[in-house]
Amino acid sequence: MKIFHLSDLHIGKQLHYYSLKENQQAVLHQIVERAQEYAPDVILICGDIFDKSVPSGEAYTLFDDFLNELSEKLPETPVLIIAGNHDNAQRLNYASSFLEKHHIYVSVLPPQQPGEHLKKIQLQDKWGTVNFYLLPFLKPGYVRHLFEEGVVTDYESAVREVLARENIDYQERNVLLSHQFYTNGGKAPELCESENTVLSVGGLDNVDVSVIEQFDYAALGHIHGAQMVKKPSIRYCGTPLKYSVSEEHHKKSITMVTLEEKGAEPIIDTIPLVPIQEVRREKGMLKEILARATKENCHDFISVTMTDEKEPYNPKEQLEEVYDFILELRIENSRTKSLIEEKEGLDMQLQPMEIFRSFYEEMNQQTLSETEEKIVADIINQCREDEA
Repeated sequence: MKIFHLSDLHIGKQLHYYSLKENQQAVLHQIVERAQEYAPDVILICGDIFDKSVPSGEAYTLFDDFLNELSEKLPETPVLIIAGNHDNAQRLNYASSFLEKHHIYVSVLPPQQPGEHLKKIQLQDKWGTVNFYLLPFLKPGYVRHLFEEGVVTDYESAVREVLARENIDYQERNVLLSHQFYTNGGKAPELCESENTVLSVGGLDNVDVSVIEQFDYAALGHIHGAQMVKKPSIRYCGTPLKYSVSEEHHKKSITMVTLEEKGAEPIIDTIPLVPIQEVRREKGMLKEILARATKENCHDFISVTMTDEKEPYNPKEQLEEVYDFILELRIENSRTKSLIEEKEGLDMQLQPMEIFRSFYEEMNQQTLSETEEKIVADIINQCREDEA
């Protein structure tokens, strides 16, 4: 059985306020083309379909167009979809009964009532049945009421107990779709910068991979970089596009899995996905960065780090003359390195606003505006509320 494993489409996402609509539209069309070429028996989409819990109308249309194209070009190919932590369960579940008539199966919540179970889709190949278990993103509070008090205490016990109540026959071939943060004996998968802010080793959201080791293949979503966890049959496929500068060196692809008879190791292949625009860094003196601009790379999303000791005149304006999408502009020279060292020695009793205000003034040679002060204050207050 040939499986396409996808996840974390993050439809509707912006990159430093730049729209990614055309890039997402192109990569979704590319996925359909590759599906026509390789003819998978099933397509898995393992969570974070949308980037926000309340997607824009444009994001809905983009996903709708993708599903319509899949249904038109591969009408008999099942598509299995689970909700991720970015998805709104009720919104993603809209029209799910209608979609099933077109072989598109959506699961947005773990079991909510004692008699309910995970959505299970059974498909056939020449070796027999393959059971697909759809496990959407869950928090302990989603399922704690299904068990005796004290049984579900954290994310790991929640996933373990939900799977245990399915009475899975591991003598058969079983595939899991899951959107959680899996670690191997406390060792976390490789994270990009944006993920490091929300995921941490030893955090309460960790689930040890031993909980899902018995599956013949575990199709995971949640992490942006494609990688296995402990063994090749437990795999994050990564995002289809680069969604941060820290993903600059990621090779985005479709993970194609071939399952043969029970007991055989799954065959893992990757099918490259080519973006319209790259996401990358440029570092050096301003004149060097400007000289590296070409017809091919000037439309990329770029993060610029200037190393000039003497700040050039209007560097951003000069850069914008040759590069269309500048994500950020940083200065790294002896002065800024000295400032950073000084900041490291700051009295940590300073209030967050004071620290940020001082840092901003040093780096930008100007003070925060009243509007900017309010934005920063709101962010700090929100962080304090979340911690509380």
